[in-house]
Amino acid sequence: MAALPPLRALQVFETVGHYGSISRAAQHLGISVGAVSQHMKLLENALDATLTVKDGQRIRLNTIGERLHVRCQTAFEELRAATAEVERTKASTTLYVSSLPSILAKWLAPLMYDWNKSRGGVDIYWDTNLDDSPEREGVDFRISYGEGGGPLENRADLFRDCIVPACPPGFIQGASTVVKPEGLLDYPLIAIESKPKFDEPPSWPDWFEDCGCRIDGPIAISLRCSSSSVAVQAAIDGQGVVLAQYSMIVSDVKAGKLAVPFHHAMELASPYFVSWHDNVLYKPQCQDFHRWIIARGREQQRAIQDLVARNRGSALPPETEVVHHAG
Repeated sequence: MAALPPLRALQVFETVGHYGSISRAAQHLGISVGAVSQHMKLLENALDATLTVKDGQRIRLNTIGERLHVRCQTAFEELRAATAEVERTKASTTLYVSSLPSILAKWLAPLMYDWNKSRGGVDIYWDTNLDDSPEREGVDFRISYGEGGGPLENRADLFRDCIVPACPPGFIQGASTVVKPEGLLDYPLIAIESKPKFDEPPSWPDWFEDCGCRIDGPIAISLRCSSSSVAVQAAIDGQGVVLAQYSMIVSDVKAGKLAVPFHHAMELASPYFVSWHDNVLYKPQCQDFHRWIIARGREQQRAIQDLVARNRGSALPPETEVVHHAG
């Protein structure tokens, strides 16, 4: 591969060819006429070719010079466009967040409303993308679940969620809670079945087993949903008891839309995490979001750890096995 001539000499040549005048090129570039002439000579020496001819008091490009100039114009236009794109990106207030739909809808979005109000002027784009290897141009951050390196270059764990049963307040007849977990079998159960798209959260049989209950026979499920957010909404609408991720119901519990009828929390196998590209943290809004999302993840992790520790006392001891006939 042939070595390139000096870039500055090419830039000067491109300007001279554009104006057809060394003096006008010097004026445009903010350098002296002598400096322009020196760069032109340097380029011709590097190429071992003559690029201009005298035309009275002016100079013009010869055939070789004209061919080179066409290519130089194209190359420098591309460079100018690329530089302008970088400047626009630096000045942009856009924040592009890609996420699994349910964690975005039920955990991240409600938190980000307040974040954006306090910052002001940030143009947020939320991409509810099921594909955990986003190739879309411009993605700043990706919220994912699982182990491994993540779809983007950098990764930080946010929190390891847990599941608890949830239903509307008053859904349990005669009380707000059940005395034993198997009491929930008397009510319609909502299940989340997300395979084969991604790993499912623990199932109702998993949860009952974690409570120390052995259920004799299959557990009747009244409604099966592929989306956690749809399942939670079904519970809010009074369709049954959902086994939901705590992060996805905490705002609904605080708002009085849902209650936890039996306090036993079962942790998920893997954490939620945020990943990001190497080049996004030079944007102020991305730096701010990066700090903010990690802080919110830590807060959520502390709340989950407190819930798991607090609810261990409410669940049946592991050595206590209750046999109940389902259905």
